[in-house]
Amino acid sequence: MRTTEMPVSITPALPSERLLISGMAQFYIYDFSEMAPEAEDGFGISEAGQFGDIPYFDDYWTEADRHVLLIRWQGEPAGFALLNTHSHLGGVVEHNMGEFFVLRRYRRRGVARAAVAEVLRQFPGTWEVAVAHYNYGAMNFWPKAIAAAPNVSGLVRHQGDGTQWRGPVWRFVAAAPDL
Repeated sequence: MRTTEMPVSITPALPSERLLISGMAQFYIYDFSEMAPEAEDGFGISEAGQFGDIPYFDDYWTEADRHVLLIRWQGEPAGFALLNTHSHLGGVVEHNMGEFFVLRRYRRRGVARAAVAEVLRQFPGTWEVAVAHYNYGAMNFWPKAIAAAPNVSGLVRHQGDGTQWRGPVWRFVAAAPDL
């Protein structure tokens, strides 16, 4: 069920919300475990029944060029976005979508697309979004979600080099909102 006006909000996660983000990350990693090739590391569970942390998760909370964003729908936690400045193509980007996740109960309602548009509004600049070569759903989602954001221009799809990154990488510019 889609609505034309989405009650989606994007806010910087507070230190007190770290456990919330970490908990949602378990579902994110679980989703990836279904798609990832058998040989890929990082998708086993511990004796406590948990996956490990997202790579560099601690750095997102301490480094100035990283951002942890909480996605809410109608005030309820619905997902997260982790931003950094890593380029998968080389060169410089102001923002890279390190990780992006929306809980299953909020999928196919336009929540993710509205969240992407709001993140791009709040964080203007040169962007990259890289998608793992086995994540077919994300390969379908990202170019449409990026192109639907009203402040995006210059959207170009690149292919990773197969060494540093395997899969598509979208590079684009998100313009600052008019004040």
